[in-house]
Amino acid sequence: MESDTAVRRIKPPGTQRYAAHDGEGARDRCEDNGYGGDPKRKPEVRLLLLREGLAAALLSGFVLLLWGVVLLSLQQLVIGKPSGEFNAERARQHLEEITSVGPRPVGSRENEVLTVGYLLEQIENVRARTAAGPHQLTVDVQRPTGSFSIDFLGGFTSFYDRVTNIAVKLEPKGGAQHFVLANCHFDTVANSPGASDDAVSCAVMLEVLHALANQSAALHHGVVFLFNGAEENILQASHGFITQHPWAKQIRAFINLEAAGVGGKEVVFQTGPENPWLVQAYVHAAKHPFASVVGQEVFQSGVIPSDTDFRIYRDFGNIPGIDLAFIENGFIYHTKYDTADRILTDSIQRAGDNILAVLKHLATSAELADSSKYRHGNMVFFDLLGVVAVAYPARVGTIFNYMVAAAAFLYLAKKASLPGNRGGRYVRELACGAGVTVLGWLVTLLSVLIVALLVTLLGRSMFWYTHFYAAVCLYGAAAAGKMILIHTLARNLYYGGVRLVELGDLYFDVSLLLWGCGLLWLTQRGLCSAYVPMLMVAFPLVTRLLLTKEFKHRGASLQYSGLYLLGLALPYVHFMFLIWVVFEIFTPILGRSGTEIPPEVVMASLVTLAVVFLSSYFLHLIYLTRSTKWILAALGSVFVVTFLLVSAGLFFPYSGNPNSPRPKRIFLQHTTRTFHNLQGQVESRDSGIWVNSFDFTAVQHITPVIPEINDSIRTRCREDRPFCGYPWFLPVKFLSRKNWYLPAPEVSPAAPVEFSLLSKEETRWGTVKMTFSVKGPSHMSLYLMPHRGASLSTWSLGDGTPQFDLNREYFVFYSHGLDAPTWTFWFEIQPPTEPDPAGPDGMISVAISTHYFFGEDRRTAQLDEILHKFPTWAFPSSWVSTYDMYRY
Repeated sequence: MESDTAVRRIKPPGTQRYAAHDGEGARDRCEDNGYGGDPKRKPEVRLLLLREGLAAALLSGFVLLLWGVVLLSLQQLVIGKPSGEFNAERARQHLEEITSVGPRPVGSRENEVLTVGYLLEQIENVRARTAAGPHQLTVDVQRPTGSFSIDFLGGFTSFYDRVTNIAVKLEPKGGAQHFVLANCHFDTVANSPGASDDAVSCAVMLEVLHALANQSAALHHGVVFLFNGAEENILQASHGFITQHPWAKQIRAFINLEAAGVGGKEVVFQTGPENPWLVQAYVHAAKHPFASVVGQEVFQSGVIPSDTDFRIYRDFGNIPGIDLAFIENGFIYHTKYDTADRILTDSIQRAGDNILAVLKHLATSAELADSSKYRHGNMVFFDLLGVVAVAYPARVGTIFNYMVAAAAFLYLAKKASLPGNRGGRYVRELACGAGVTVLGWLVTLLSVLIVALLVTLLGRSMFWYTHFYAAVCLYGAAAAGKMILIHTLARNLYYGGVRLVELGDLYFDVSLLLWGCGLLWLTQRGLCSAYVPMLMVAFPLVTRLLLTKEFKHRGASLQYSGLYLLGLALPYVHFMFLIWVVFEIFTPILGRSGTEIPPEVVMASLVTLAVVFLSSYFLHLIYLTRSTKWILAALGSVFVVTFLLVSAGLFFPYSGNPNSPRPKRIFLQHTTRTFHNLQGQVESRDSGIWVNSFDFTAVQHITPVIPEINDSIRTRCREDRPFCGYPWFLPVKFLSRKNWYLPAPEVSPAAPVEFSLLSKEETRWGTVKMTFSVKGPSHMSLYLMPHRGASLSTWSLGDGTPQFDLNREYFVFYSHGLDAPTWTFWFEIQPPTEPDPAGPDGMISVAISTHYFFGEDRRTAQLDEILHKFPTWAFPSSWVSTYDMYRY
C-alpha cells in the first residue's frame, strides 16, 4: 500500500503544510502514529511508536552489549586447548633472559655481545638436540655494511657499518631450494628493555625453531630465522640481510614479527604486495586468527608515523610477506615500562601457535616453490571476534560489492516506482532526507570541533589520555545529542504533517542509500576495505525485507525493534571492533606525535565519526520514537557535567600508576654545540640540556614541577644552520617545533667525535667534490644544507642520488656495531652562480651530531640531577650529544 512506502504530508483543512507539533501532543500518542491533524479523522492504520525510555534502553543496551562482546573477545587470547607443539613457558624464559640485560641499543655490549651470545647458545642447543633428526641447521653471524634512502619521516638516508644479524637456516638434510623467512629484532631504543618490541618475538622464534627442528617429518622447503640486531636504527639490519646475504636469493616469502604496543593479540596488519596465497595460508593455518585488511590500508596510507622491516623486504628484496604486530597498550611502547612481566603467557602462546602453524603450512606448500604463478591479485581479509577469519579474492569482493549495491538501489527503485510515489515524490523526499542527514553530520562535526577548541584554549588538552571514556562522555555525548537535536527539529519543523512511521521508513532508506554510495565509492577506488560498507548494506537490507510485514502491521513494536537490532548485530559488532582498533592505535600515538598536531581535534573527530557511523541505522528508530526530549536532556547533562569536570582539570592526562602507566614522553639531551665559520675558526660555542616534548602539552605540566624548564628558555630555529642548529637524532623537527634549552656545563665524552675534510677538488663538469672522514660513537647524524643557489648532484650514500627532506635539507642517519672503521663519505655540490648576500658564507653548511646512548658517556651529573626532579607520571629519556657545524 502507498501508506507503507510514501512520505505523505497529511494536511487537515486550514493547517499549514509543515505544521509544528507539541512534543507531548500528537506525537506522543501511539494510536495516531504522530498524526496531529483533525482529531475527528482517524489515520489509515493503527501502528505502534516507541516510548522514549524504551528506545533509549534498546539503543544504549545494544551498543553496550556489543561493546562488551568486543572487549570480551579481546580478552580471549587463546581459543581452545594448546596443541602442545609450542611451549610458551620455555619461550617466556627466553624473553626474561633477553630482557634481563636491559636496553640494547645498536653498538652496545648488551646488544652486540650479551644478547648475541645468548641467542647463539640457544640455537646451538637446538642444533645439538636435533642432529639425529630429518633436518639440518646452519648458523651464520652476518655483520653487513651498507646504505639506502627511504621516504619515511619526510625522507632521509641511512648508513650502517658492521651491524649484527644472526641467520639460522633450517632445511631437510637433503637441502632445499626455496625458503620462507621469519624475522624479529633484538635491539631496542635507548632507555627501554624492549620486551614487546621486540624481544618477545625473538623468544617466540627461538621456540618455533625448536618445535620445527624436532619434527619427525621433514619439511618440503626450508625456513630462515633472522634475528636482526638493528631494526630500531630505521630498518638497517634487514636491509643488510636482504641485499647482501647469500641466502637472501632463495627467500620466497617472509613473516615479520613486530610490536606497536605491549602484549595482547598480534594482528596481521599488512600483507603482499599482491600474492593472495599468503593470506590464504594464514587464514587456513592460524589457530587464533586476528587480521584486518582495513588496518593494512590505513597503515600503508602513511597516516600512522611508523614503519617495519616489511618495507625493506618488499621494496629492496621484492619479496611478499605477512606483517604482524602487538598493538595493545601502546602507551608504554618504547618506554621503561615495556617489561617482560607485562606480557601474558597466553599472548606468547597464541603468537607461537600462529607463527608455528603458518610457517609449517608455508614450508610444505606448493605455492612457495613457484610463487610467481600465484602472484597477482589482492585479498579481502578480516576476522570475526578472533574466532574465524574470512578471506576472498579482491576481484570476487568487487563483484559481490556491486551485487549488494545493486540490490540496495533496486530496493529503493522499487519503492520509487509504487503508484503513490510516482512523479518523483519519493525520490525528492529521499534526496531531501539524505541532505538533512549529511548536513546534520557536518553541523555535528563542526559543533564538536568547537568544543575541542574550547578544551584546547582552556589548557586541558589530552584529558582523555588516561581517562578515555571521559572523551566518549564529552565528545560522544555532544555528537549524539547534536545529531538527535537536528533530526528532532527536522521532524517537528520540516516534517510537521508527516506520520512518524513513514519518517522512520524513509530514514532507513536514507541510511541505506548513503552506505550504498559509500560502498560504490570505495569499490571504484579499488579498496579492499569496501567490505565494511558492504556488510552495512547487506545485513540491514535483508533484515528490513524480512521484517516488512511485521512493521507494516504493527509498526515499531518491541518485537520489531528487537529483531531489527538483532539483524544489525553482526555488522555492528565488527564495526565496533574496528572502532576499538582505531582508538587503541591512535590514542597512544597522540602522546608521541609531536607538539604541532592538536590532539583534541583528532580525538574529537574520531569520536564524532564513530557516532555518525554507528547512528546511521539508529535514525530509523529515532524517528519511530514518540519524543526525544528526555534523551536530549540526558545527553546534554552528561556533556555539561563532563565539560565542567574537564574545565576544572579533574582529568589529569598522565599517570604513573605502575599497574597502568600513561607516561608523558620527554627527551633530554645534554649537549655541547660548536659553530665554525668559513675559515674553520670557532664562531660560537654553548652547552645546555636540550628538552623536547613529544606531545601537544609541551612543558605545561612539567614547569610547575621543574620551574627552570619554562617558556623563557624556549628555543628558536636558526634557519641559517642545518636542522636549526640542534642535534636531532631523527629528522622529526617538523613534528616538534617547540623545544627548550637549559644552560649547563660542557659535556666531555671519553670518545669525542673526530671530523675532518680529507679533500676538496673541482671536477671537469663544474662541481666541487668534497670527501670527509668521521670517527665517533655508534649513533651519529649528518646534516647537509646547501646554501641558496647551490645543489647536491651526487654522493657516496644510498643509490648515489641525494634525497632531501621536507625542508630541503639532507639528513643522514649513521650507526655502527663493534669495531667499526672510520666512516668516509663524499658528495659533489654545484656551487651557486653568485653568492647570496643575505645568506651564510660559502656554498654549504655541514653539521655532525653524536649521540651517546650507553656506557658512562651517556650520563652527566647535570642530567642525573634534573632527571631526579621529574614526577612519576613522566618518562624522560636522556643521553649526551654534541653538535658541530662547519661552513664550506
